[in-house]
Amino acid sequence: MVSERGLQVLRAIVQDYVDTREPVGSKAIVDRHAFGVSAATIRNDMAQLEDEELIAAPHTSSGRVPTDKGYRVFVDHLAELRPLSTAQRSAIASFLEGSSDLDDVLTRTVRALTSLTGQVAIVQYPSFARARVTHVELVQLGGGRMLVIVVTDTGRVSQRVASVRDEFDDSDLGRIRAELGTLLVGRPVREGLERIAERIATPDEPTVPREKATIVIAKAVAEELEHFRQDRLVMAGSANLARSEADFRGSIYPLLEAIEEQVTILRLMGEMVADDQGLAASIGRENEPFGLGEASVLASDYDVTGARTRARVGLLGPMRMDYPTNLAAVRAVARYLTRILEEDESGR
Repeated sequence: MVSERGLQVLRAIVQDYVDTREPVGSKAIVDRHAFGVSAATIRNDMAQLEDEELIAAPHTSSGRVPTDKGYRVFVDHLAELRPLSTAQRSAIASFLEGSSDLDDVLTRTVRALTSLTGQVAIVQYPSFARARVTHVELVQLGGGRMLVIVVTDTGRVSQRVASVRDEFDDSDLGRIRAELGTLLVGRPVREGLERIAERIATPDEPTVPREKATIVIAKAVAEELEHFRQDRLVMAGSANLARSEADFRGSIYPLLEAIEEQVTILRLMGEMVADDQGLAASIGRENEPFGLGEASVLASDYDVTGARTRARVGLLGPMRMDYPTNLAAVRAVARYLTRILEEDESGR
């Protein structure tokens, strides 16, 4: 059983190792921290921490570094979130305010978070399966191309170009638009997909140009609506992994592969359990089932009122990271994101 002073020694080791990247010895702890005891006493505390597998010696006769278990105890019991400075909060606000749509605000979110923390920033798209389609618009671009625009009650605007080959007069274009509106407008995305699937399930190849165009456009709309339902991530700051490569005993390739494929990180973030502040952390060996056993992932929930759902903002990086600052940054950015999305919803 680790003593209370032993836990405070663990806190000192984590803080000093994060700051210096050097193994921490008992003399350094005595010099840097006001424990009021001798180096021999601190060594005894460190021996107890080592027995509990909270710290380890990377080399013979060296100082000690935290283990992933030590980082977990630090995050769960010892880390106090550092309030962001006024400058940091202003930076978040300036990044996020004035965004034009959801894609833009999420892109700005990861840019803000990686700028604040120096880690890989992640934001999960909310699922819009329960959002309702409010408008479908068609715009002829010439050359047999049709711009298909789908708008939902969450404010999401999606555009796709469909190749319909023929040009249509206003009357035929209006009929196609009206049919799509009947199928989709006012209906949840999930229901709209079902109705589109029924509409395009024709046994025979259509021969009338307008009918052909309707099928092609309906398929394009279905692809967009299916895209609404898929889990996706926006990320920024992957180059930061190269800068912190020395913090990984092995290769950073598994992390780069996970970033590229996204599915692994989506699964991991989906399984992380948040505390009563909406914060979650998964550290070191806890991530081994996902092939990220040398990484830490931090996350915070944000709310999307219009989509009637929640999603997550997070960070991916080495275990040696500034947890109090990074957790505070993740929480602050998630709160700003929730607020901006709520303001956007109330302003429509």
